[in-house]
Amino acid sequence: MAFPSDLEIARTASLKPLSEVAASMGIGEHLLEPYGEQVAKIKLEALGELAERPRAKYVVVSAITPTPLGEGKTTTTVGLGQAMRHIGKRATVAVRQASMGPTFGIKGGAAGGGYSQVVPMERLNLHLTGDFHAVTAAHNMLSAIVDNHLHQGNALGLSLDDITWRRVLDVNDRALRNIVVGLGGKEDGVTRQTGFDITAASEVMAIFALATSLADLRARLGRIVVGYTSAGAPVTAEELRGAGAMAVIMRDAMKPNLLQTLENTPVLVHAGPFGNIAHGNSSIVADLIGIHGGDYLVTESGFGADMGAERFFNIKCRSSGLTPDAAVVVATVRALKAHSGNHRIVAGKPLPEALLAENPDEVRVGGANLAKQIENIKLHGVTPVVAINAFPTDHPSEWAAIEEIAASLGARAAVCQHFSEGGAGATELAEAVVEAAEEPSQFQMLYPDEMSLRDKIATVATKVYGADGVSYSPVASRQLDRYEAAGFGNLPVCIAKTHLSISSDASLKGAPTGWTLPVREVRASAGAGFVYPIAGDMRTMPGLGSNPAAFSIDLDADGGIVGLN
Repeated sequence: MAFPSDLEIARTASLKPLSEVAASMGIGEHLLEPYGEQVAKIKLEALGELAERPRAKYVVVSAITPTPLGEGKTTTTVGLGQAMRHIGKRATVAVRQASMGPTFGIKGGAAGGGYSQVVPMERLNLHLTGDFHAVTAAHNMLSAIVDNHLHQGNALGLSLDDITWRRVLDVNDRALRNIVVGLGGKEDGVTRQTGFDITAASEVMAIFALATSLADLRARLGRIVVGYTSAGAPVTAEELRGAGAMAVIMRDAMKPNLLQTLENTPVLVHAGPFGNIAHGNSSIVADLIGIHGGDYLVTESGFGADMGAERFFNIKCRSSGLTPDAAVVVATVRALKAHSGNHRIVAGKPLPEALLAENPDEVRVGGANLAKQIENIKLHGVTPVVAINAFPTDHPSEWAAIEEIAASLGARAAVCQHFSEGGAGATELAEAVVEAAEEPSQFQMLYPDEMSLRDKIATVATKVYGADGVSYSPVASRQLDRYEAAGFGNLPVCIAKTHLSISSDASLKGAPTGWTLPVREVRASAGAGFVYPIAGDMRTMPGLGSNPAAFSIDLDADGGIVGLN
């Protein structure tokens, strides 16, 4: 008998009223704004009402370097949250909202999977409460104000060749990556080259996730730099008088969304910043509420521990003031075999047969990646736990090989069956996480605010990525000098690189050494509060493949959604 699809499983869920789900977190019904029967927003007044309640243990779920298929990090996050109830603990889960571009592209939904899902699945993956559309509208409001400013005479002296603020849309559309606006007559605006990014890549999305309050959101929006004058001076959204309107558009979006898992564990779904060029973590506001909602708050960070977790520690925790008690590193047999360098995995195509054959020695070779990611967690003084996300094609000898690697580094490990068994399949992981979180926390950030931007980049590159050093293009060097002069030198760095390797070269597997991080460009997200060096060619507007998920998504005769994965 075939295993049911995620959508089929989600539709069998026995959901509790959200008032009961909220009550399990200590949140009264007066703090809820219902969006239909199965989704609600939590009013920001909850921040103050919950502030004096006990603080939960804070657990971040990260991973080894993923393959193009992903390795079940969200599924593990949800499964761990559900498993806590099975061992007598109360947990809240906090995850990012899915972008509809990848949902209709190749990735599919981002609500977990199997019997470890956030529900309702359709609502989560399609619009939810409109937060992404608010980000799109706020971002494009500022874009319109920029072009209107140029049309009205450009009093601030923006250089047409140095405008960095583009437009965004929550779809995959490669044709919009580079465009020309203002074509037509004089009344149609100033002609210039620009382009679109996907909404998840918007700086407004990064601000949305890092703001601690409405007032903080408003201040950060004002600090957005849209471009520079011919003399190199930054021009901000505040100077353009656009930040107030943006804040108004974002006001309701700032309230976290409350959903539940298949087993009725409360889930906060809020924000979804791009994992390559931004910090790739859900919102601080959701965490500030969830940290007072039970015994454990389980959240996730994007991609591998070298990316999302590093940014969680050095960017998100720097803004929130929260400190983690434990970190989970999700690993799969197939991904570690891929990191041996012996297999080529292509999204959308069947896995190579050799990848599925029993081969614990190959797991040990690829285990260099797991070892480095465990080390990256320990660099920050956080206790790691390895979650072995089990697949039916795995062999017990291969799980044992992963357990050996973890044990050699002093890390706990647990085999998890949460995809097929729900929370009951992750109780061993939950018990290991509880033990790890009870150990004294020695959390530390990797670098201080006052360190120079170049030294911050070098610290991350050498200590986290394993690079020998950093090289800068002439353009990147000039940009770093500009940002230091503009007062951005005290900001943390968010290095944009491939997520498919710890290095900057996607073809290098395992834990590469003997390489140099090439920084070709540096951009400032002054509103979000970080500087992002770019190592490689980052696509901030994905394209559709030859057979995107959109081809299979439709309505049935009764108006129900079909084909959503």
